[in-house]
Amino acid sequence: MVHLADVRNMMAERLFRRLRGERDQPSGPPGKRAYVIGDVHGCLDLLEQLIERISVHNHTQPEKEVVLVFLGDIIDRGPDSRGVIDFLRHELPSFARPYFVMGNHEESLLRGMREDASQLRAWLLHGGEECALSYGVRPKDLAGKSDAQILRILQEHIPSEDLGFLASFHDYVVFGDYLFVHAGVRPGRSLSEQTPRDLRWIREPFLTSPQRFGHVVVHGHSVCAEPVIRRNRICVDTGAYRSGVLSALMIDGTSRETIQAVGVGAAGPGRDAAASSDGRSGRSRFGTWYRGAA
Repeated sequence: MVHLADVRNMMAERLFRRLRGERDQPSGPPGKRAYVIGDVHGCLDLLEQLIERISVHNHTQPEKEVVLVFLGDIIDRGPDSRGVIDFLRHELPSFARPYFVMGNHEESLLRGMREDASQLRAWLLHGGEECALSYGVRPKDLAGKSDAQILRILQEHIPSEDLGFLASFHDYVVFGDYLFVHAGVRPGRSLSEQTPRDLRWIREPFLTSPQRFGHVVVHGHSVCAEPVIRRNRICVDTGAYRSGVLSALMIDGTSRETIQAVGVGAAGPGRDAAASSDGRSGRSRFGTWYRGAA
C-alpha cells in the first residue's frame, strides 16, 4: 500500500482547522499536487493529449512535488493497450512521480495469464479482445483453441515485462484526505478491512451510499458522462473508449480542478452508453466460441 502523507500530521491539521472555526474541507498534503487520471482503456491518443494538458497546467502553477496517479483499467476495450503500456513504462514526463492503481481489467488478464487460463475467455469477452489485437493476436488465431493453446498464444505475443508492469500496480493510494482507488470501497468497513475485489469491482452499495468513508474516494470503473463530485466520492471515468473523453482531477491543497482530453469526433457528454458496443452485451468480434470451457 502507498501512503503519501503522514496520517498524524493530517489529523493535527484537521483539528487545528476545527479549533480555528474553519470549514473542514478535504485537502491534499501540504507541498504536493496530484493529477488523478480515470480509466484510459487503451486510448493512447487521448492519454498523450491529456498528459500534455497536465504538463501545461502544472507549468502555470507554483512549484510543488507532483504525483501522477492512474486509477486502473489502462488496458482493454480501446484500440491500443500495448501502446498505452509502452507509453506509461517509457515516455511519462519527469516532472511527476507516477503511481498506478490496479483495475479489474488488469486483474482479469493477470489471473488468466498466471493462475487460471480458463479465465482468459471471459477476459476476451469483456474488452480483452482489443488488447490482444493490439499485440497482434487476431480473432482467427484463437478460434477453436483450448484454454492452454490460448494461453500459449498470448504468452508468445504479450511481453512478460508488460505483465510484470501491470502486476506491480497498487490496491490504492492515500493522498491527504483523499483515497485513490479503482472502483470504490465497501461502506461500513475500514480501509484495512477492504478486499481487493471490492476495491477493483464494487459498484453498489458504494455509489449510492451517503456514508463518509474516512477519505474522499476518487475512483473510476463506473462510467459517467461528466466527472461526478459528491461529498464522499469523486468519479473521473468518463468512458474514454466510447465517449472520446478522458478526464483527470487535479488536487492541490483544498483546490480541485478537472482537466480533459477530447478526441476528434467525440460524442461528448450525454451520449447514450447503451448505444456503444463495449463488450458488456456479450457480443464480440471473436464470436461466442470462448463462452464455455474448451
